[in-house]
Amino acid sequence: MNLLEFNLPLIALIPFLGAPLAAWAANINRVASAWTAGFVTLVSLLFLLPAIHLPFEGQTLIQSWSWLPSLGLQFAFRLDGLALLFALLILLIGLLVILYARYYLSPKDSMGRFFAYLLMFMGSMLGIVLSENLIQLVVFWELTSLTSFLLISYWQHQQDARDGARMALAITGAGGLAMLAGVIMLGNIVGSYNLTEVLAAGDQIRQHDNYLTVLVLILLGVFTKSAQFPFHFWLPHAMAAPTPVSAYLHSATMVKAGIFMLARLFPALSGTEAWGWLVGGAGMFTMVLGAYTALFKHDLKGLLAYSTISHLGLITLLFGFSTQLAAVAAIFHIINHATFKASLFMVAGIIDHECGSRDMRMVNGMLKYMPHTAVLAMIAASAMAGVPLLNGFLSKEMFFEQAVTATDGSMMTWAIPVLVTIGAIFSVAYSLRFIHDVFFNGEPVGLTKTPHEPPRFMKIPVDILVLLCLGVGIAPMILVAPILSVAVSASLQSAPPAFSLAIWHGFNLPLMMSFIAMGIGVIVYFNRYKLFRWHDENLPRIDARILFNMALHGVLVATGKISRLFDRGSLQNASSWVLLTAALAVIYGYLQFNSPLLGHRELMPVDWLTVALGAFVVIASVLCAVLHHQRLVSLIIVGVVGLIVSLGFVKFSAPDLALTQLSVEVVTIVLLLLALFFLPQHTPQERNARRMTRDIALSLSAGVIVMLMAMAVMSRDYAPISDFFIQNSKPGGGGTNVVNVILVDFRGFDTLGEIVVLALAGLGIFAMLKNLRLPAPLRDIQGRKWSHDPHPPIMQTLTRLLFPLMLLVAVFVFLRGHNLPGGGFIAGLVAAVALISQYLANGIDWTNARIKANMHIVIAFGLTAAVVTGVVAMLLSYPFLTSTFTYLKWPLVGKFEVASAMAFDLGVFLVVVGATVLILVELGKLSHASHQMRHEEHY
Repeated sequence: MNLLEFNLPLIALIPFLGAPLAAWAANINRVASAWTAGFVTLVSLLFLLPAIHLPFEGQTLIQSWSWLPSLGLQFAFRLDGLALLFALLILLIGLLVILYARYYLSPKDSMGRFFAYLLMFMGSMLGIVLSENLIQLVVFWELTSLTSFLLISYWQHQQDARDGARMALAITGAGGLAMLAGVIMLGNIVGSYNLTEVLAAGDQIRQHDNYLTVLVLILLGVFTKSAQFPFHFWLPHAMAAPTPVSAYLHSATMVKAGIFMLARLFPALSGTEAWGWLVGGAGMFTMVLGAYTALFKHDLKGLLAYSTISHLGLITLLFGFSTQLAAVAAIFHIINHATFKASLFMVAGIIDHECGSRDMRMVNGMLKYMPHTAVLAMIAASAMAGVPLLNGFLSKEMFFEQAVTATDGSMMTWAIPVLVTIGAIFSVAYSLRFIHDVFFNGEPVGLTKTPHEPPRFMKIPVDILVLLCLGVGIAPMILVAPILSVAVSASLQSAPPAFSLAIWHGFNLPLMMSFIAMGIGVIVYFNRYKLFRWHDENLPRIDARILFNMALHGVLVATGKISRLFDRGSLQNASSWVLLTAALAVIYGYLQFNSPLLGHRELMPVDWLTVALGAFVVIASVLCAVLHHQRLVSLIIVGVVGLIVSLGFVKFSAPDLALTQLSVEVVTIVLLLLALFFLPQHTPQERNARRMTRDIALSLSAGVIVMLMAMAVMSRDYAPISDFFIQNSKPGGGGTNVVNVILVDFRGFDTLGEIVVLALAGLGIFAMLKNLRLPAPLRDIQGRKWSHDPHPPIMQTLTRLLFPLMLLVAVFVFLRGHNLPGGGFIAGLVAAVALISQYLANGIDWTNARIKANMHIVIAFGLTAAVVTGVVAMLLSYPFLTSTFTYLKWPLVGKFEVASAMAFDLGVFLVVVGATVLILVELGKLSHASHQMRHEEHY
């Protein structure tokens, strides 16, 4: 098998698969977890290597598998120059961060948890940059929000970490939902969610009436993720995360996700006035605001956070210019910013790690304590300031050139280079502050630790990144031009424009802007104390976290009031609102369409059996309502209703539904009996005549309306979808049992979702009931003591004799299900009843000693079987969960059918058995524990 056939999804999925391994490796020792994370990252990088040459040869590698073709969804991945650039940034800087974090984390920190979170985040980012399908991209996009939440809140004992993580999740998660809406609209405009078609349809998108709506929705996702104004405030509060997280998320990965989307969708959305104002305006404001604010932050990571916001605004502004050379400068600065900002975050972490503080008013004169770290920090900060012979200078010069090019001679447009220069001035000032205040400026003040150099290997990642800053600044055409060219080509979807990365372009206006920025920036820094006083005295201090918490509190209060209006803690009240709303909606529908209530379709004749079944259901339902205060009697009546419904299915030729209904009734009755044991055996009579009148009127009205609505539908001619399934069940699904073929083939995706929900319900109930002990009543409702023999001998004998037969029936029902009434769900319920009967009749201990199956593993095997069935179809280039069948002929058995759907049905069977038994056995254990408590109290 050719490695290139599957390498792209594996690049993104391997970190997810390696995350549990990294968490487990911590049980061996702490370092093993770091080694595991590094190895997993290297494996992903190795899967990338065989395809690296393709973008340089002008090829785009697309690997696609059908997922839900009817909805236009594919499991599709794309490797072009832009994806390659970001994948290399994610993996290579990820390796450096893993090495750095191994020495940064203290013995008290859980390395296994940290590296598991980091790998999951890495996989999410790789999924974004490698996705060909936009819906798939948004799924990975939201995964970055969830995994970054885990990383930012890693130090869970710190309040600011929890608050910062919650803020980041709320802002970026909400932006992701807006982006999902925009992507769906974009796909509807183009007719496809695949990037290949979307990027080729730029003119069609820009000319569409919904272009502006799509643009705003997608930009909401971009701006929230990349911390653009007015959503920039979450990023500084995310600095409560460990510094390796900041170095990774906020320099090369998470905040670059929004920038990546600007670069990726540049051909489809750019080039309009709306794009220029929205993207360029947000970028300009963010750049200047971030640069200004960074100067006044005394915390090292706070300064770097706002400088990150400023540089992200710079890149956004470049994309807002909508020119090809501006896109070149933007992508070039993405590379440069990732290198110098990651190294600066690591330096900040080293200082905090070795000094016990990040406050620049305390951390002074570090040059003589950390000379190696000081040199690294000076080079990286100079790159951030745009000093010549460093990479930041080159992209800054390109930025200045594009700012000048954007002017058309009017006063309005000349504001662009002026504002850009102001932002650069503050960039020089805060970079100089990072260098001078930390490594010079006297002696340290009030430190709790004696500063010293960190371990050698903790500095190696910084060494590598700083060497890249120098190398790219001195020899850009050798080190960065090739990857920059292919990335720009992929972003523009055309040949890259001619550009130069030369260090010297002669004396020109961009160079003058650089000199002005550096000169005035130095002046600003040496007058910083006056600026600090002016800033504190004249500008109000607005803490975005306070505003965010106020807004969040307001939303919660408002939703609480709305909830209390409709839900007053009464099930009757809540049900009344639902029934009333449904009734009004139906009445409005009838009045709106102004059509006769009943149609002209000929109705079926009424026979005495149907009348009898209907009468029994009505009588039983009324008795259940009247006798609801006697819970055991009510439960018996509910069982009668279920039995009559099963008979109705039999009469109307629906044996599968009848079997399912009967099986569900048995399991449900057992479950309710176990639960009722701990509830009061009698509920008080309803004495409020007004409430009873309201409930009767509402229930009768709802019943009559539902009856009329059903009659209105059934008395009209319509084309049922059953004809399609009847015609295609045998030729398409290989089975004559239409119901089963629908479940495991035509609607297999729905069934997969249902068994996932069932598995989660079983595991959730297990978690709630585990080790729970409830007091059980000592006497029944008549005052008689309960029997102390929970396992009657007759029941024990009968269940042991019937157990093999019940399992045989389950196997029989399962094997015949594809062609005759039966299937995995019904067979699972029958097998579950067989197992439950053993637990109830013989006790937990006796049954566990003989039936040693772990139901958690049974559920896991079931879900795995169902998912693998779908994945195998995708690997064979068919849509997810596509089934196939063939016929085999054995000497004694003869000709028989073999269908791949049986593997999926086996998964359904195992999940139903596992979840049902898990729930009922846990209830049985609760009952057993209560019996023990009562027995102990008795004696």
